Amino acid sequence: MKPLAPRAASQPADLGWFGIVRLGFVQAALGAIVVIATSTMNRVMVVELALPAMLPGALVALHYAVQILRPRLGFGSDVGGRRTPWIIGGMAVLGLGGVLAALAIGLMASALTAGIALSVLAFLLIGVGVGSAGTSLLVLLAKRVDPSRRAAAATIVWLMMIAGFVVTTVVVGNLLDPYSAPRLVLITLAVALAALAITLLATWGLEGHGIGHQQGEADDKPPFLQALREVWAESRARRFTIFVFISMLAYSAQDLILEPFAGSVFGFSPGESTRLAGTQHSGVFVGMILVALAGSGFRGRRFGSLQAWTIGGCLASALALLALAFGGVIGAGWPLKANVFLLGAANGAFAVSAIGSMMSYASEGRASREGVRMGLWGAAQAIAFGLGGFAGAAASDVTRGLVGSDGLAYALVFAAEGLLFVVAAQLAARLAPAAAATADATATAGSRRADPNLTASLS
Repeated sequence: MKPLAPRAASQPADLGWFGIVRLGFVQAALGAIVVIATSTMNRVMVVELALPAMLPGALVALHYAVQILRPRLGFGSDVGGRRTPWIIGGMAVLGLGGVLAALAIGLMASALTAGIALSVLAFLLIGVGVGSAGTSLLVLLAKRVDPSRRAAAATIVWLMMIAGFVVTTVVVGNLLDPYSAPRLVLITLAVALAALAITLLATWGLEGHGIGHQQGEADDKPPFLQALREVWAESRARRFTIFVFISMLAYSAQDLILEPFAGSVFGFSPGESTRLAGTQHSGVFVGMILVALAGSGFRGRRFGSLQAWTIGGCLASALALLALAFGGVIGAGWPLKANVFLLGAANGAFAVSAIGSMMSYASEGRASREGVRMGLWGAAQAIAFGLGGFAGAAASDVTRGLVGSDGLAYALVFAAEGLLFVVAAQLAARLAPAAAATADATATAGSRRADPNLTASLS
């Protein structure tokens, strides 16, 4: 009697639009907790508690720094073969960190040192929670979304995260007045519980039980550092990591200086500069929608690959930043609002196409390393965000001291950021061969369903 052949793990069906939206709700829930910790609590520490702005700034930087653990967290989900437990567990840790951060603010009023110590622990947990949930969510999207839908999926998920930011800030802002420390704790606890409940409902039955490793991959579970070295040895993964770091450094360096630039050079009031940020976000929305429509196809035809949109978005961002630099020299009369809207649109197009590319590259290379790759890129992004905001603000201070002119100082900084985007576009262009793997999305998807053993080598 012949021994039974090992059964291959069944290949789950691609996620439909409803499944993508469900994961978008998870991203929105994640964003709801993060925005309370990084925005609302930031203001409370600086205004209500009259603490130096350096303190919340350092705590936010800490939550980015700890996300260097993303590759290790992604490796954990690779070993287990399932992503849902890491998404739910990450959301639970994130919620706990948010509640502890709110408790720490109340403690700071009576015992500053103890409150700061508790807030450090809280923001460490926030960073770990974001790293775990965010990395595994992206891997799940990468493995389950058809290549033809990746641009639209990235847009949906990120727009829902932005919606989570907006809804949370509006609701929490109304509930928090009049401010008290117990009220902040109760609101944060309610948001954390709601986020965990949304995550449980959104992921219920979504991944299934057939996403384990293929036979032959089950024993391919090396130590983490070996898995990380193997991924870093893949030229495409290594180049994409560098691209993510450079592009996100340029992307984030503008955040903290755009509104001060509008105020000092163009005389915008605080309200006008805040509305200018809204103009930029509107442009980001338009850019993301444009890539989603182009990538998913209009009347059956797709316009440009994710690779082309990534390169184009980087170059368009560079041009918009150079235009801002020119506006800094010209001053009054420059169409600042239109310039900022175009910058937002270019940033949005670049960001969503880069995320779509990230989803495509996650499964390229050695099998069962998707979580490590996505974690590596997520860590590069988080570190770049942490450094970028500080570097942009510091560079503007230094240049103002050197040149003695606000307009020229900001112009030099914006020009440097534009140069970084040009470098990022060159790096993205070197990744162009990967586009061949997804040039025919229909054929790729069909091959993947017909032969599950090809999954590891097809994006």
